[in-house]
Amino acid sequence: MTGPGSFTELGNTGPDDAQPDDTGCHILHVDMDAFYASVEIRDRPELAGQPVIVGSPSGRSVVLSASYEARKFGVRSAMPATRARRLCPQAVFIPPRRSVYSEVSKQFMAVFRSVTPLVEPLALDEAFLDVAGAQRRLGSPAWIGAAIRRQVEAEQGVTCSVGVAPSKFVAKIASARCKPDGMLIVPQDGVLDFLHPLPVSALWGVGERTGETLARLGLRTVGDIAHAPLATLQHNLGGAVGSHLSALAWGRDHRAVTPHTPDKSIGAEETFSTDVSDPDVIRRELLRLSERTARSLREAGCVARTVTVKLRLANFTTITRSRTLPEPTDLARKIYAVACALHEGSGLDRQARLRLVGVRATGLAPTAAAATQLAFGDRPTGWREAEQAMDRIAARFGTGTVRPAALVEDDTGGGASRGDG
Repeated sequence: MTGPGSFTELGNTGPDDAQPDDTGCHILHVDMDAFYASVEIRDRPELAGQPVIVGSPSGRSVVLSASYEARKFGVRSAMPATRARRLCPQAVFIPPRRSVYSEVSKQFMAVFRSVTPLVEPLALDEAFLDVAGAQRRLGSPAWIGAAIRRQVEAEQGVTCSVGVAPSKFVAKIASARCKPDGMLIVPQDGVLDFLHPLPVSALWGVGERTGETLARLGLRTVGDIAHAPLATLQHNLGGAVGSHLSALAWGRDHRAVTPHTPDKSIGAEETFSTDVSDPDVIRRELLRLSERTARSLREAGCVARTVTVKLRLANFTTITRSRTLPEPTDLARKIYAVACALHEGSGLDRQARLRLVGVRATGLAPTAAAATQLAFGDRPTGWREAEQAMDRIAARFGTGTVRPAALVEDDTGGGASRGDG
C-alpha cells in the first residue's frame, strides 16, 4: 500500500475461481463490521474475544454498537442498555468516542473514493460504490471488493463486509448476509434465486405494521410478494407501497449511486436517565448538544441558517421550536444562545418534566459560501479559532478532553444517554 486513501496491489489476491460471475454487478455496498465496537477493540486489544458494548450501561441509554461476541447473547444496536446488561451481564461497556469513529470513517471513505468518485455514504460506517467506470483500470467488481476489504483492514485495523450486485437494494442485502468480514456476489441471472427465499422483512419499506399486513395476506417471503397480484398489494398497502414492494421483489431497483448528497440537517439529542425539570440541568444539556452540533457542522464543512430545539415531555408529548438566524453559523456559542432562547420561549411550565431534549441545525450551506459580516466591535478572530482548536484536540485525544467550564462538573453527561443524534 502507498498510504491512506491509495488503492494499489489490486491484482495480487482476489476471489477464487469458485466465485459467481460478477458481470454487470457494478454496485458495491461496503458495511463496516460492528464499527464502533471494532474500533474500540482495535485500540484495546485486550478486549479481543470479549463481549463489548459501546454505550452507557445505565439509565435510558441505548446500545450504539455491539461486538459479535455480545450479539451471540441477543444484544443488538438500539436496544435499551438495561436489557443488554440483563442479556449479557459479563459485557464490557465502553463510552463512545465519536470523534475517533468520525476520523476512521474519513480514512476508509478516502479509500472508497480512490476507487471511484461515485461513492454514496449512508452513515459513518457504510456506503454504496458504483465501480462500472473503474473496472478497466482496476479489475472486476469482485476483485475491487476484495481489495477494498484488504486495504481497509490493513490501514484502519477493522474489517468490513461487501455486497456485490447489479443494484443498490440487492448489494445492501448481500453485505448484511455475509457478515462479518465477508463478501457476497449476487450475479445478474441469480438475483431472483437470491431474493425470493428471503423473509419479507428483507425488503426496504417493510416495517412491523407492513409485515403484519403481509402476514395476514399469507405473504411471508419475498417470492410470495413477487407472485402476489399487484392489485392485492396496492389495495392492502396503498398504491405507492404496493408498487414499490412488488418492484423490489422482482429485483427492480434503478436508483443510481448519488455522491455528494448534501445533509438536510445536522443535530444531536439526548434522553435523560430520569425526567428533568431543573433549568440548569436542561441548559447544560443544551450546551452539550450545541457543542456536538457545531462540531458536526464544521466536520461536514457546513454552516446552518436555522436552529431547532426539540423538547419531549415525560408523557411523550413532543414540542419543537425553530428560529432562523440573520447569518448562518457553525459556532456552538451562537447555536446555544438560540437553543436557550427557544427553550425559554417554548411556553412550557417551569416545572414541566422533560424526558428528552435535542438541538438540530437546518438550512445548511457550504462554509465557504457563507460570508460572515462582523458586528461593530467584533474581533476578526476569536470564537471560531477557539472552537476549531477544540476540534483538533478532540480529534487527537477524544471528545470531552476540552469542554466549556459549565460542563466540567458534569462528567457523567448530565445523566443523559448517548444515543446517535
